[in-house]
Amino acid sequence: MKPGILVVSHGSRETEWVRLVDAAVEAAAASPSVAGVPVVSSFLEIVEGRLIQDGIDELERMGVTDMLVVPLFISSGSTHVDEIGQAFGLPRISDLEGDLSMFRFNAKLRYGKPIDADPEIAELLAANIAELSTDPAREALLLIGHGSKEKVFHDRWREGLSLLGERLRSLGGYARAESAMLLPDQAAAKLKAMQAERPGEAVIVVPIFLSSGYFTNKVIPSRLEGLDYRYNGQAMLPHPAVERWLVRQMTEWLLH
Repeated sequence: MKPGILVVSHGSRETEWVRLVDAAVEAAAASPSVAGVPVVSSFLEIVEGRLIQDGIDELERMGVTDMLVVPLFISSGSTHVDEIGQAFGLPRISDLEGDLSMFRFNAKLRYGKPIDADPEIAELLAANIAELSTDPAREALLLIGHGSKEKVFHDRWREGLSLLGERLRSLGGYARAESAMLLPDQAAAKLKAMQAERPGEAVIVVPIFLSSGYFTNKVIPSRLEGLDYRYNGQAMLPHPAVERWLVRQMTEWLLH
């Protein structure tokens, strides 16, 4: 048996987005509990020469016989997480069939889980927004994630954002936490409803994205244009909590 680990994230045309993901994967691979095990960072799309099949091929050229695939995605409500699983031969969780062709691999496979409402990631997000807070008891949080229009995936997104929001609220002592998705387009309506219900509360918008980029810098501000809120656009990377999350997934698999 020779174990190997394939970390899969979405990919981006922004080189800084890719660099931050690669840095987190490299830091996790350097952990003593993972030392000596091949770890490859690959992408669902866009990053040519480093797609999922390229990563599989690289690991198998190293002689890997047992492979852990870690989906470095925010939510189990991501349709991408399911379509990647389908392409590895796993059953789909809804009627939605993925667009990916079946991957070629010989290794014994284990497919991991995305981040969802991980407590340590909640602490990371709490630190991100601390600079925006002056009086938590009079402040509300609005978590905004990518989301999905497909019911099964929408429900998973909603459940994960709700739990994450409650963890953030508790950590910071905020008055309340709500959530909205970009797909479907809920952000502006949710923010307006929150302000109408409690006009005295300031709203801090928390982007639930892996790395800063198009969605954090362009989409969220454009959806909320003209509205009153606090926002710094900070995503999860770079932060060692993401590396620690990766190490936990890798270590648990290696020990079992």
